[in-house]
Amino acid sequence: MMAKNLKMNVKGTEILVYTQKADEYISLTDIARYRDAERSDYILQNWMRNRSTIEFIGLWEIFNNPDFNSIEFDGIKSISGSNSFTLTPKRWIETTNAKGIVSKTGRYGGTFAHRDIAFEFASWLSAEFKFYLIKEFQRLKEEEQKQLGWSAKRELAKINYHIHTDAIKQNLVPKELTPAETSIVYANEADVLNMALFGITAKQWREANPELKGNIRDYATINELICLSNLENLNAVFINEKNPQEERLVKLNQIAIHQMKVLIGIEHRRLLI
Repeated sequence: MMAKNLKMNVKGTEILVYTQKADEYISLTDIARYRDAERSDYILQNWMRNRSTIEFIGLWEIFNNPDFNSIEFDGIKSISGSNSFTLTPKRWIETTNAKGIVSKTGRYGGTFAHRDIAFEFASWLSAEFKFYLIKEFQRLKEEEQKQLGWSAKRELAKINYHIHTDAIKQNLVPKELTPAETSIVYANEADVLNMALFGITAKQWREANPELKGNIRDYATINELICLSNLENLNAVFINEKNPQEERLVKLNQIAIHQMKVLIGIEHRRLLI
């Protein structure tokens, strides 16, 4: 899911988004500021005076909120659109127990709405603004999916690391070594993979990037993490087969080059589709 709080920039207007139970809520207050930064509350209330607005947000609640007070909703709908009718987000929430519109206080306060309702409000405000709002929202979702994919591949690499270290333990670490000596062997084998894929050891990477936290694998691309997972499994097999480290490094480097070419080719073809 998206980060708890993030900001979109739509045609020069910053719009806050937060996630609640896997649903994104977009600031109606910020959207209204696109039209008039000083009278956002008035614009929002003016939108809520429309009968079509009441029908839409009421229908959303009926489909998504089992606790919605439909009796109170019918009463509001019956007088909506009249000259004397007024409705604030707070009154709507308190009267009908609505969940699609939320009032928040504090640093990131304001009136928020589920993305379905927020897009409807943006459409009422400006068709052009709604178009760019949706485009920016979709871009953020795509970035989120990429990050989730990266995290999944990083976790897979960590799982495969255990398979890798087990093969080292069973075949390369004599029983009489101390824990400190054993860690040297593990680190040495980890650098076999680092050299095969990245062409650099963990120490060389740290010396070249003293300002960065973590290690070289934390900054790998998704394709590199996929390749790394494969290399870890293959190196475990090669270790179990008693292949010398020098031979394993040459094999793993050749495999890494081939796999990265394939993965980059697949990614390029996707971009062309």
